[in-house]
Amino acid sequence: MDFHYLRDPIEIEAESFRRIRQLTDLHSFEESAQQVVMRLVHTSGIPGIATNLCVSADAIAAGVGALTSGAPILCDVEMLRHGLTKQFIDSPCLCFIGEADVAELARERGETRSMTALDHWIPRLGGAIAAIGNAPTALYRLLELLQGGAAKPSLIIGMPVGFVGAAESKDALLEYAEREGIPSILLRGRLGGSAMAAAVVNTLARLSKGVTV
Repeated sequence: MDFHYLRDPIEIEAESFRRIRQLTDLHSFEESAQQVVMRLVHTSGIPGIATNLCVSADAIAAGVGALTSGAPILCDVEMLRHGLTKQFIDSPCLCFIGEADVAELARERGETRSMTALDHWIPRLGGAIAAIGNAPTALYRLLELLQGGAAKPSLIIGMPVGFVGAAESKDALLEYAEREGIPSILLRGRLGGSAMAAAVVNTLARLSKGVTV
């Protein structure tokens, strides 16, 4: 049996984004935000997610500016950190969920490790990119920290996934970020995940280097 398929990675990418443009409603997004939309569709294979994507007016500029200045990227889980394309990123990519004190302290508190790990974010939050790609509890904890007076990040990327708290945490982020003037990119509803959050950061990194699709 002969299999006929594209092999050239450049040709595959070009054809992928041609189809994405054809299938995705991009009209409500400005040009740079369209890059984020297309990368998320490319990652998920779901053109319809564009209807649930919320990109604040200043989010792209804030994210690109943070990366250009070398601000840290704070990740809730290692899967997100490992999904970042270091080729385009000069900033430190940090995740603290595996720190020695996190698991024990989480047990003592009766909370998720993702929540406890955000203790390590506190001195690094100011001007950072805060990326949540897995745990709704981490997004809620981030909002609690900010409400308690922690320094504001340059951008919050809210992409937690799941059936318990994911949609609600992103709704809370949308309301809080709008009220407090914090740039944000989030995907409403249950969909999300580390790959989706990484896709957003990687798109911003490409934009910071002048690379578009």
